[in-house]
Amino acid sequence: MSVLELALQRNKYKHLSDEEWRWFLQQTEGRERTVDKLPTFAATEDWWYPVRLSCEQCSSELAARYKASLVSGKKAADLTGGYGVDTYFLSAHFAHMDYVELNAELCRIAAHNFADKPISIHNTSAEDFLKNAGWYDLIYLDPARRNSHGGKVFRLEDCTPNVVDLLPDLQAHSQRIMLKLSPMLDLTQAVKALSSVTWDIYVVAIKNEVREILLLSGGSGRITAIDLEKKDQVFVFTREEEQKSTLHSQFSILNSQFSILNSPFSALHYLYEPNAAILKAGAYKLIAERFGLCKLDVNTHLYSAEKYVENFPGRVWRIIEHQEISHANVLTRNYPLTPDQLKKKLHLRDGGDVYVIGCRVAGRPTLFYAERV
Repeated sequence: MSVLELALQRNKYKHLSDEEWRWFLQQTEGRERTVDKLPTFAATEDWWYPVRLSCEQCSSELAARYKASLVSGKKAADLTGGYGVDTYFLSAHFAHMDYVELNAELCRIAAHNFADKPISIHNTSAEDFLKNAGWYDLIYLDPARRNSHGGKVFRLEDCTPNVVDLLPDLQAHSQRIMLKLSPMLDLTQAVKALSSVTWDIYVVAIKNEVREILLLSGGSGRITAIDLEKKDQVFVFTREEEQKSTLHSQFSILNSQFSILNSPFSALHYLYEPNAAILKAGAYKLIAERFGLCKLDVNTHLYSAEKYVENFPGRVWRIIEHQEISHANVLTRNYPLTPDQLKKKLHLRDGGDVYVIGCRVAGRPTLFYAERV
């Protein structure tokens, strides 16, 4: 029974007080909302769930397990405990874990859920906790990306806690620092604001959607782009490698081929689109260099090649000749029209095996008809 159906049956539970009823609904909704996202918790007897917002904003189990696999040691602290998902999975890699959270109700729930774990609960702020903190192998923070009025913020300095100001204190108490950032934050700006530390960066996607960005101190400045459902397609690079990579005059090549781009006899037989993690990480030129691809335009993050490239970390299409079709999957990348506008112009409906891809090639809008490989 869903929580919506259950909420209409208050009369069947008259033995529960209003407070008990609200808790009952919260537990039902929490499990319903997170059963796929957090399967370990769903399978744990007498697990307590927080309010909806905490369930929605927490890490998924898949992402939490990944970040936990990157670190280990004797002692760690999560200074932004929240629901405790990251605390729970990080604790498996440390002998002891400190959970720090300002919200008393979340601390109550964490104390129940972590009763049999080597995790200590601290109902205080990150700043106050650090005043009397000892030494840690790792301190983890997931700063809140909302201001006091509930509005979203887009600079690291505006998050809570302000890790830019807090960074010297974090360094004074820990060997390594891990920060979880929202994909909505400007990654370049965030790293610049924290430039006193060298960070390894992990851009983490699930099902081709970037879910979180991790900064881990003590590294060499590597950037890892990964989709957790396709771990064999990890792309690792540095900013210096991206800056030094070249596009091999491919725009002049494309200009000479432009007149026959839609011909099946064109030298460009395949289209490639890197996965979302790689694009967010900014490996726009290096992806072409490593896989021998031709970038269609400086601002079009689509690539082409004469031959099929195996193990490409993203989507691949085979270019076909223009067809008279009524249904297609329509995509636009750096194109004057949105997908809906292009569908309307071409009198197309969604569906079928053919893709119509609108993009700029060497500065010129063009269309490709293609099939997924």
